[in-house]
Amino acid sequence: MTIKRVLAAAAASVLLLGGAYAGFLGHRSRHAVSLAPDGPYRVGRAVHEVADRSRTDELAPLGGNPRVLSVWLWYPAAAGGTPSPYAPGEWAALHRFGWGQTDFQKINTGTYDEAPLAAGTFPIVVLTPGLGLSAPQYAALAARIASRGYLVAGVTPTYSADLTVIGGKPIRWSAAGRPADLTGPRGDRLATVQAADARFVAGRIAVLLGTHADPDRVIYVGHGSGGAAALEACRTDDHCRGAADLDGTPRGQVATGGLDRPVLLLGPAAGDETTRRMIAAGGRPAWAYTLPGTGPLDFTDYAAYWLAAPVRRALRLGNPATVRITADYLAAFLDSVATGAPWRAPAEPGVRAADIVVR
Repeated sequence: MTIKRVLAAAAASVLLLGGAYAGFLGHRSRHAVSLAPDGPYRVGRAVHEVADRSRTDELAPLGGNPRVLSVWLWYPAAAGGTPSPYAPGEWAALHRFGWGQTDFQKINTGTYDEAPLAAGTFPIVVLTPGLGLSAPQYAALAARIASRGYLVAGVTPTYSADLTVIGGKPIRWSAAGRPADLTGPRGDRLATVQAADARFVAGRIAVLLGTHADPDRVIYVGHGSGGAAALEACRTDDHCRGAADLDGTPRGQVATGGLDRPVLLLGPAAGDETTRRMIAAGGRPAWAYTLPGTGPLDFTDYAAYWLAAPVRRALRLGNPATVRITADYLAAFLDSVATGAPWRAPAEPGVRAADIVVR
């Protein structure tokens, strides 16, 4: 066989294999995936846009405008409504990997738009995403928490997230909103801005939902850089009952002054020297747990739906059970700080107390 024929046969084989793999991806991406919550309540979902006119948005490319935020709210519902699409409208741009991930139309959120609120008054949980991420990308975790009797407000940090949608228009990140170095003053400042976002949203939810929301029981939960914002928000909010940090490092004043409210820390390592100092300075109960094999994005929906193997490796996804485990630990923590129930760590194989001070 001549070299030409060998090369032609090899090229044909490559094309055949490539076509077969593309066909597999297209087929696999159309498999249905459920993110349905597992608590006793049905879960409703609503999307709000709120403007904090007391602040000028210092992260915007053009100054002089108030800080405007997109807030996704998951809440205990009395009945079902219209099934919630995973990423409606311009939010569909969160689908980044084509056939390499589940088609968003095939994701069952298990939540309902336009659903009536359940009877009762519920604590407020404000969820702050990690750098570059948006509130909708935490739907699985947020809905699980809401199904256990909490109002969960996910706050997309405008100009820090890869995508937010305001007034039906997509908004990308800005240079000011995405500092290259989060360990310096710019990282501290970003945590301060996001903490102010979280406090403002907690207040707005209390107004929007009236007697269904308990303004005196607020808990802040954050992931990555959002974890720093959650800790700082709790430090500066007299209504805060506690804060949970998912794989984040304290920034700003809370890092040195500590937090005088209970703290839950979850992550691959669950704490560094900065975290140790914060706990020591705070003098209040702190629980820290290591989740082995967990990657930075395992707390998000990336771990909950299908991704092709090369994409999973690129995103450093490791433990597909992280969302479920995190929801269980958060539920125990929320019950402890919001209702006074005694703290009992859920029994999860492989999860262990972290090697930092736990009081």
